[in-house]
Amino acid sequence: MRPRVEEVRIQGLGVIDEAVLVLSPGFTVLTGETGAGKTMVVTGLGLLFGGRADPARVRPGSDRATVEGTLVVDPAGRVAQQVQDVGGEVEDGELIISRTVSAEGRSRAWLGGRSVPVGTLTYLAEDLVAVHGQMDQQRLLQPGRQRAALDRYAGEELVKPLRAYEQAYKRHKQVADQLTELTARAKERAQEADLLRFGLQEVEQADPRQGEEAELREEEERLSHADSLRSAAETAHRALLGDPMSGEQEMQDAIALVGQARAAVEAVRDFDPALAEIADRLAEAGYLISDVATELAAYAESVEADPMRLAIVQERQAVLTHLVRKYGEDTGVVLAWAAQAALRVTELEGDDERIGDLAREHEELTGRLTDLAAELTRVRTAAAERFGQAVTEELTALAMPHARVVVTLTAADDFGPHGIDEVELRMSPHPASPPLPLNKGASGGELSRVMLAIEVVFAGADPVPTFVFDEVDAGVGGKAAVEIGRRLARLARTAQVIVVTHLPQVAAFADQHLVVEKAGDGSVVRSGVVALDKDGRARELSRMLAGLEDSELGRAHAEELLAIAAADKA
Repeated sequence: MRPRVEEVRIQGLGVIDEAVLVLSPGFTVLTGETGAGKTMVVTGLGLLFGGRADPARVRPGSDRATVEGTLVVDPAGRVAQQVQDVGGEVEDGELIISRTVSAEGRSRAWLGGRSVPVGTLTYLAEDLVAVHGQMDQQRLLQPGRQRAALDRYAGEELVKPLRAYEQAYKRHKQVADQLTELTARAKERAQEADLLRFGLQEVEQADPRQGEEAELREEEERLSHADSLRSAAETAHRALLGDPMSGEQEMQDAIALVGQARAAVEAVRDFDPALAEIADRLAEAGYLISDVATELAAYAESVEADPMRLAIVQERQAVLTHLVRKYGEDTGVVLAWAAQAALRVTELEGDDERIGDLAREHEELTGRLTDLAAELTRVRTAAAERFGQAVTEELTALAMPHARVVVTLTAADDFGPHGIDEVELRMSPHPASPPLPLNKGASGGELSRVMLAIEVVFAGADPVPTFVFDEVDAGVGGKAAVEIGRRLARLARTAQVIVVTHLPQVAAFADQHLVVEKAGDGSVVRSGVVALDKDGRARELSRMLAGLEDSELGRAHAEELLAIAAADKA
């Protein structure tokens, strides 16, 4: 389902006090007397899609001008996704867009119920509407749009080489960026590799073990306090077992005291089972004290002051402290750093080889891009020739028989995302004039006709769903006016077309005819936009032809125009 504008509400804009336009999917025409506000409808549509806010357009006596549009969109389509991306909502396939302009010049916009920057409407409009009028910036005047439109016009013949080119270009850019980084940072990377090698050499020479610093701290403590440790063990040993070398006969050591306690209890244990259990526990205590005393004796013999070993331990600690300070919190972290550093050095040492590989790939891709770009240029050149001829033929039928449109392709200095071709539509208004860019080669009235011719030729290739034309028929009449109406009707087969016109020949081809009527005070009120039935259309066309709604000659001519248009569209 293609998006389309379903309804537009305008308040306080120019001569329009309030107006509601219900638009058909096909070709809608707006007519009315001079000054009735037809152009304000186009201005309102322009505002709705991000056009410039001019406070001078606010109706005198109104605080602000407001335009609100209801669009029918595919809930799963691109437009709905764009709306959701900014926090708006599409409900039941309907999208509400609103824009206000205050008398002081402040402008606000809403999209799907969400306040958004006006630029969001402009961005969204690229996929929704093309407004063609003397005061509007033309969508197809943008170089990027012209290239994209020509590519769509070229059709399937361009699809395969363009896809291949875009894939090759993406890889070419990746390789170029990597080469630039590697070569630009060669000195930095060499310095980084030298620093890492130095660090790895320090770690390798020290050869730390995980947890080694904790072991060294324990050994240092032991060696630094060897005398105190041995003295404590000997004192404890004497307290538990006594010292047989002292010559003291009445030694009161722990073993002797526990033995005395056990003997006292053993003497009476048969009289009370409770004492028997205590006697057993005293025996166990004696054995335990004896074992501990033996261990203390062995420990005291093992502890020796070793200044040389203490110096070695402290020196080793200094080496590890240096490593930890530079490369990690402990030896485990230092070892992990060394492992990562080794991998990084391997990567850095491989840069020269990598640069060589990338340079060869870059050269191969450049050759491939050159060939693919040449193929794109060939296909585009052929499509440009066909397109220029088709638009020129359309202009001949639109009362511009001497005008010629060409598409120029110039080679860019370097590869771009879509090739090397810079595409520009140009026009020469007469044979003696060189082709100039569209906005310089055509007057305001001519430009609308040129755009109509282009849109007709692009119909089906250009995805924009709604076209708005103002003054597309400026300066023409008679047969040329009929041809304009015919081409607008042709364009409406694939898109929604909204046209402001003063020519009955154009209006006759419309699927829906809206007339803008002024009230007695010169304003357009809510009931001032009327959809005409068949009889109403005949009267309006008669007025446009003869200036009189009830002129028999004018009515006959009007009915003839409607019959011609109906037959042409059948």
